[in-house]
Amino acid sequence: MPKLSIRAHKMPASPIRRLVPYAEAAKKQGKKVYHLNIGQPDIFSPQEALDAIHNYEEQVIEYSHSAGNESYRKGLAKYYQSIGINVDHTEIMVTTGGSEAIIFAMLACMNPGDEIIIPEPYYTNYSGFANEAGVNVIPITSKIENGFALPPITDFEKVITDKTKAIIICNPNNPTGYLYSKEELYQVKELALKYDLFVFADEVYREFVYDGEEHFSAMKIEGLEQHVILFDSVSKRYSMCGVRTGCLVTKNKEVYQTALKYGQARLSPPSLGQLAGEAALKTTKKYFDNVYNEYIKRRDFVIDALNKIEGVFAPKPKGAFYSIIQLPVKDADHFCQWLLEDFDYRNETVMLAPASGFYATEGLGKNEARIAYVLKIEDLEKAVKIIEEALKIYPGRI
Repeated sequence: MPKLSIRAHKMPASPIRRLVPYAEAAKKQGKKVYHLNIGQPDIFSPQEALDAIHNYEEQVIEYSHSAGNESYRKGLAKYYQSIGINVDHTEIMVTTGGSEAIIFAMLACMNPGDEIIIPEPYYTNYSGFANEAGVNVIPITSKIENGFALPPITDFEKVITDKTKAIIICNPNNPTGYLYSKEELYQVKELALKYDLFVFADEVYREFVYDGEEHFSAMKIEGLEQHVILFDSVSKRYSMCGVRTGCLVTKNKEVYQTALKYGQARLSPPSLGQLAGEAALKTTKKYFDNVYNEYIKRRDFVIDALNKIEGVFAPKPKGAFYSIIQLPVKDADHFCQWLLEDFDYRNETVMLAPASGFYATEGLGKNEARIAYVLKIEDLEKAVKIIEEALKIYPGRI
């Protein structure tokens, strides 16, 4: 039988979705499963976007420009300008979700065998994208004890080689919910300039910043204009994950033109996705205020409730809608599978994402899991109760 590629064997399975078969089996047994494993909000998408889809009257759904519809890119430019990011529509490329923006950036900026530094735990698909591009991920470990703050810059410098080409900063962070400060980003700036590195800035959770803090975009860092490549998406901002529309933003014309070649090879981003994305730019402030207040309530409830469970530690995130929590178990991978296979509380159970899959360093995250507080309070309350009851009888508890 023909053999698969080395790349295929290296492609990691998603810790977010790896346990899906067990969740499906639990549902077939009649159990209700609360999904805290995935960032799929139950927040309604903006009516402006839904109306645009419902009112679509064209008889042919055509290709768009490979960089995306000009009207949408101009709308995006106005949005970025409104939050202090000075870009033109010619510096914005619409992509098939934020995922494609990341892949295009890696392909445009890095050679096979090059290295990219990422603070861990990190969004696990970065490893998948790096594998597709033949790039090696070099992790720098952040610690749950300080909420997963940026590790010391000296830790970065210890692993920089002549193969190092880029750093990824996800801000606010998925999976930790940590919000990087302006001061931390300026430390990254000094590193990027000293070693001539690209800075990949994943800012898809920009709108979700709490406790009076403010998000500072890497695109605002003076002197780093030719180094920064911004990734963005409509998925979480507008609760439109299935639209699969994102963008790549950069003032580096060489990077942009190279990424566009990959865009031309895949022809165009989704036409209906752009329709929804452009309409969503008209979303009212009231919508965002309501969403913001809802996430604050969910975060405060679930973090406080989890920390009341004996042996559980849940840092309070400053952004996004995730938290990496520490569990009193020997093996969180086994615990998360056990929840689905062998446990229920009143015929209900919970699906979590084992945190080991968010680390590149072997052995880390074994007693941690990521939660996504994307469900309504009533569901979060039941989910926390299930976790509490499960830990009382779990055989692998420590």
